[in-house]
This record gives sequence, structure tokens and C-alpha cells, in this order.
Amino acid sequence: MKILFATVIAALLSAAPAHAQVQVQITMGLPAVLPPMVVVQPGVQVVSGLDEEVYFVDGWYWVRRGPHWYRARDHRRSWVWIAPQRVPVMLTRIPPGQYRRLDRERWQREHREWKQERRAEHARWKEEREELKREKHDHHHGRDGDERRDRDRDHGDHDRHD
Repeated sequence: MKILFATVIAALLSAAPAHAQVQVQITMGLPAVLPPMVVVQPGVQVVSGLDEEVYFVDGWYWVRRGPHWYRARDHRRSWVWIAPQRVPVMLTRIPPGQYRRLDRERWQREHREWKQERRAEHARWKEEREELKREKHDHHHGRDGDERRDRDRDHGDHDRHD
């Protein structure tokens, strides 16, 4: 009997302590059918036109309320509080309010314009880089800009005489 009692006591003492788990759920009150989503960065979509910023990442809807994040598989169901370390980093880096009342068409137009400006800027940078390379090459070979223009003109004249 003493052995049985000691075994039970040892088993109880060695058992891992139970951790209490609290799950917080809220309801968002979003429309049953959401407006179209807009891709705002790779892997992140935002529901357009809402007062609330509703994100969609990796099959989950995400909402930030103050410092807290909630997620749901279905936006019409309950939303569960998520510990900060489990929130996708890409969402935590988005400033609060950046996509509030996002106008899909306007955002797409501005994004297209931004991409065109970036392409033009890249082309200008590439041109300037090539010009600097030519100048460096000419300087290294003892030619300045006037000599290069004369050389280019002379080569052009030479080609016309042939």
C-alpha cells in the first residue's frame, strides 16, 4: 500500500502543470459580401472601401484594434485575438490607418503611375551611369569631352566618305 501511495504521489508531482488558455473572440459587423480586395504588397490584400482596415494574408482575414490583432478564416464569423508574435511581420509594419477607406480604382491608378515613375527614374539612372562610365573611360585614356566629340564627328565624316 505504501508503494502504491508513493507511486501516485510521485506521478502527481511529476505531472506538468496545466496552462490556462484564454481565447478572446469579437464580432466585426462587416458586410456579408465584402467589397473587392486590393493587393497592396506581395502576399497582402486589403478590403477596399471600409472604415475598418481588413487584411487578407495566407487564407486569414486580419484586423487591428488598437495594439491588438484578430483573425478569422471567414469574415462573417467570430474573430480570435492573436498574440503579437503570431501576427505576420508584414502586417505589423503597416502604419495604422494607411489603407482605411481604400479606394480601389484610385489606388490602382496611383500604383500604376508610381511604377511608371520608377521605370523612368531607373532609365535616367542607367543613362547617367553609362555617361559616367564613358567619361571615366575617356579621362583614363587622356581624352576630354571636346576630343571625344571631335573623334565622334571625325568618325562620322570618315564613314560618309567611304
